[in-house]
Amino acid sequence: MNSATPAPDRRVLETPDGRYIVVKGRLWRRARPDLPTPERDRLVHDLMDARRGVKAGRKAGDDGAIATARAAVDRAKQGLGERGPVWWTDGAPDLNRRLARNTPYAEWYACQADPN
Repeated sequence: MNSATPAPDRRVLETPDGRYIVVKGRLWRRARPDLPTPERDRLVHDLMDARRGVKAGRKAGDDGAIATARAAVDRAKQGLGERGPVWWTDGAPDLNRRLARNTPYAEWYACQADPN
């Protein structure tokens, strides 16, 4: 596949309980499913702006701008529920960033046709 050929569409592998997506075998916490669309859209917009701010700060060599932008990234991710307190209420621990094979999802993950 060359750079002009688009990658085939791939569905994101999601844990059965909908709490995580799996990327390269690692669990990443999903955004809160109960967020109203307008709020989710605003937070995603804020997140993308903040990520652009990190990039611009790096390009300019401005450590203060990088720190400010990273704080904005963190605020947006916490608002989305991807960081900070978990959004589920059953007391299950947060397994964010752990390898799926080393978690209670290991058996499920091993059965996936194309684990990424």
